[in-house]
Parts: sequence; structure tokens; C-alpha cells
Amino acid sequence: MPAPQISVCMAAYNGGRYIEEQLRSILDQLGPDDEVVVVDDASRDDTAAVVEGFEDARVRLVRSPANRGYVRTFEAALGAARGSYVFLADQDDVWRPGRVEAMCAALDGRAVVATNLATLGSGETLVGPFGQPDWHLRAADSDRPLRNVLGILAGNRPYYGCAMAVRRDALKLVLPFPEFLVESHDLWLALAGNLSHSMRHLELRSIERRLHGENQTPNRPRGPLAVLRSRLLLLRAIAVLTARRRRLRRAAL
Repeated sequence: MPAPQISVCMAAYNGGRYIEEQLRSILDQLGPDDEVVVVDDASRDDTAAVVEGFEDARVRLVRSPANRGYVRTFEAALGAARGSYVFLADQDDVWRPGRVEAMCAALDGRAVVATNLATLGSGETLVGPFGQPDWHLRAADSDRPLRNVLGILAGNRPYYGCAMAVRRDALKLVLPFPEFLVESHDLWLALAGNLSHSMRHLELRSIERRLHGENQTPNRPRGPLAVLRSRLLLLRAIAVLTARRRRLRRAAL
């Protein structure tokens, strides 16, 4: 089979109610040789059966023998991807037309691209953690890596994995995920892009996010201890990514 230009990596778990609509919105934007890698994290519902029911050779199902959590499931999906442009996808959103074309164009010059998102059935804006009525990434901040990294540490940058994509060569930096990365794979990718000075923000709202009680990203503020643990994790992530970048640069000399 020809190598795909685009790989879409989806982590799935008990998503049988929503995954068909999401897969159709993705496949409508892909070429005949592209792929969607769905890693099912030992779902207890009919998620895997729904995916298998697609009569489309572009959909590739990988079954996990045991539940590993969404971070390891996304890691497995990224590791299985074969495309030049690698997109992340949640199982329960809906992609808007034009998303793939716009993000691939942005990746021609950058390692990581992130867009904004809307809320399915509830409007165009997201309320921010500090009460911002329209919390979104700004294109003008693409080339402000220090500001973006500080914003990530402050919990004030809306980087969502479902709204992100990476160039294949960036996988050398982001994979494997460190063992301590038990949450925030999206912020790991965002840190990789910003620390490499190769991040692009698109103000496009490219997906409609479905809000329900099973979303992995919490909608309510976290307690102070959870926030402290999260910030320590991000600081460790910065240290690991910085060391990896140095090793990759030395290896390229």
C-alpha cells in the first residue's frame, strides 16, 4: 500500500455512542491512501464493533489487551501512524470541513499546529479558566514561545490534543512519552512545539467538541493539590524535552 500523507490517531474507550459520527466527519476530509488509526483501550461497550463495521480500508483498528488510559493509548496510536502529517482525534467530537487542508498547510513550515474549537450544539466560544468569555489561541502568539510556555504553566493556554497535529519528523522528539506523563499529552505536544520554536496557532475553529460527563479534560476547576502535581509534571516535561532536543541536535551534527 502507498504510504499515507495523513494519519489520524484516535484513542477510543467506551465511545460506541459517538464514534461513528466522528469517523465519518474525519473520513470525508481524507484522501484514498490516508489512514485513521483507532486504538481501542479495552472498551466494555461496542466501540470496537462499530469501528470494525466501517467498510473502509482507511480505518485501522488496534485492540489493546488491557486498559492503559488515554495517554498511553494516544502514544500507541502515534507510534502506529505512517503518515507525513499526524493528527490527533477524540472519539466524540465532529471535525469541521476544511480542517485537514488548513492544518496541513500550516505544518509545511512548523512542527506542531494547534487550532481553536467550538462546542457542539452550544456555540462558537469556550469560557476560559479565569472567566474569559472567549478563550482561544491567537495567531499572533505563534512566535512567542516563552509566553506560550509560561501560559501553559499558568493553565492559561487552550491547547487541546483533539485540535492539534504534528509533522512526522516531530515524532522523534515527542515519542516515547515519559513514564511520568500520566495526563496532559496535549500540553506535552504543545511544549515540544514551543520549545522547538516551531509552533503555529490557527485561529480557525476546526472542530466541534462534544461536552458530556465522560470527557477526559475536566470542565471544573481542580483542587490546589491536583494543580500543584500538574505543574510539577509540566516542569519535568520541559526538562525532558530540552534534554531530548539537545541529543537530537548532537546526533544531527
